[in-house]
This record gives sequence, structure tokens and C-alpha cells, in this order.
Amino acid sequence: MEKATASFRIGADENGLGPRLGPMLVTAVMARVTEEGAAIVGRKPRGGLAERLGDSKAMVAYGDVGLAEAWARALVERGGGRAAAATNPDELAHAITSEDRAELRAMCPPHVEAQCWGATGEAFTAPAELVGMIHKDLDRLEKKGVTIVSVRSEVLCAKRLNDGLAAGKNRFVMDLHAMERLILLMRKDAGEDVRAVCGKVGGFGKYGGAFGPLGGRMHVVLEESRARSAYHFPGVGEIAFVRDGDATDLLVALSSMVGKWMREILMGRIVRHYQAIVPDLRGASGYHDPVTAAFVEATRVTRKKQRVPEECFERRGAEG
Repeated sequence: MEKATASFRIGADENGLGPRLGPMLVTAVMARVTEEGAAIVGRKPRGGLAERLGDSKAMVAYGDVGLAEAWARALVERGGGRAAAATNPDELAHAITSEDRAELRAMCPPHVEAQCWGATGEAFTAPAELVGMIHKDLDRLEKKGVTIVSVRSEVLCAKRLNDGLAAGKNRFVMDLHAMERLILLMRKDAGEDVRAVCGKVGGFGKYGGAFGPLGGRMHVVLEESRARSAYHFPGVGEIAFVRDGDATDLLVALSSMVGKWMREILMGRIVRHYQAIVPDLRGASGYHDPVTAAFVEATRVTRKKQRVPEECFERRGAEG
């Protein structure tokens, strides 16, 4: 069990590390915790909460992310987002992203924006009753010393991932650097050192040589192993990378849940954009499967006509 060393605790995780299409999301959730609360966030959810929060891969799936949406909506409704309220999925997504609308679109050729940012046809799917249950879960957590204060996601679209690869950064490194940026952002908001637990990145045992935004900062290695690697950065706090963090840490699980919804809503925009043009086009998850392969092939002519750059549509292979 993780022991708390700060009054602010962060959990971070990624979603969509390996697909062919759509963005990778890196999400972090910060909570203000008491001593009792620190013990609670340092373990997997228990009791009734475990029915609604845990390993996102086991609890939500492509086409069925209502539970993840309910968590995202509840967190924003309680003030955790960049905006105080969200009346539709587009507003909710932008309340959670770490960048504003202009920053998110800065790399987009104007004629390609509709592929990734068109919100036509979107609607919430989680029933109000489920969102209400999540609020009650959060109320109970607050009574036990866990108050969620912030949720942010960084969107790494195909263009950003491909540009990173061209610059010598594979998706594992870009995942790590996004986690670092989110932790530094939340450290600034907290106004004091934080303690962060992140899902393991790329199976690394040693992170020192891979740090980006934290690179060059003085730090102490607390532990380095395949299961857990931890570091102390003066002026930032303690950062640990834990294997299977989304199954063993409440805030990592919550980050993964929100990221799952963000990935689904953004991939859905790509699908709907081409379904409006290509007759009988079947929806695709964007992962390495026959349906996604068929989607790529079926949209090839349309993408050529619309002059969609390949780097804005499909990720280049990056294993190194």
C-alpha cells in the first residue's frame, strides 16, 4: 500500500497507446487527501464503489462507455474541469483537456479539422441515475478524506504522435512526457509538493534517461524495478510508476476511466466524419483488428479526395 507524503495525491494513466487510428489520451486526476484518504486512494476500490470503478479495460468497452462518461461528467460538475459545467460531450471534453480549443487545433490543416473535431451527432449516453450514483460515491469518498479537485487529459493525436516519432520519440516516451506535463501542471495548481502514482510506461524499470519535462531536474531514485519505479523531485514531490496501476490504485483507475471516455468520443468523431461520406461504412474502434483495417481501406479514396495527410489519419508504426 502506498503511504502518503503530501496532502495532494495524483493518479495518471494512458488510454489508446497501441491503436492504428485515433488519439492517445494521457489523463491525471488530483485529490486532496487526509491521512485516512491517502490509504484509500492507495488501493483498489472496495465495496459498492468497486462495481463502478476499477480497471477500465474490464468495466467499459468500445461502444459501451456510459460508465466512464458518468465519472467524467460528475468530476466536471463538482468543479474538477477547466469549465464549471458541460451540457454536451463537446463541452465536457474541452472541460477536461489540458489545452484550449485553439491549442488543440494548432497542428490541424484547416481542411482536416472536421475529421477530428466535428461534434455533430454527439449526445450523452449515461442516464442521470448513473451520474447521480457516481456523485454519491464521490460524497462518500469526501467523508473518508478524498476530495477530487482536478481532472485533465492531454490529447496526443495521430499527427502529434507521428511528428514525435519523426523527432525520435516513440509513443512510450511521448506517454511519459505527457504524464510529466500533467503532474507539473497539477503541482502548480496545488501550490505544494504532490505525490503521484502513474501506470507503468512501456515496461521501463529505469526512467531517469527518458524524462522530458522533468529531465535535468535534480532527483533521488527511491526504487527501480519492473513492478515499481519511484523518484523524488525537490519542488515537485514523489512520482511512482506502478505496474497494473489502474487495477490497484483508485486515482489511477479514475484517470483511466475518464481517458477511456475521451478516447471513445474523439475516435467516434473520425468514424462519423467518414460515415457521412462513405455509404454503409461500418464503425471501427481504431485498434488493430479486421474492422479497423476495412475502415482504413474503405476511406482511402475519400481521404485522397479531401487531401487528408496520412500523418493526420493513421499512426506510423513505432516500436522502438
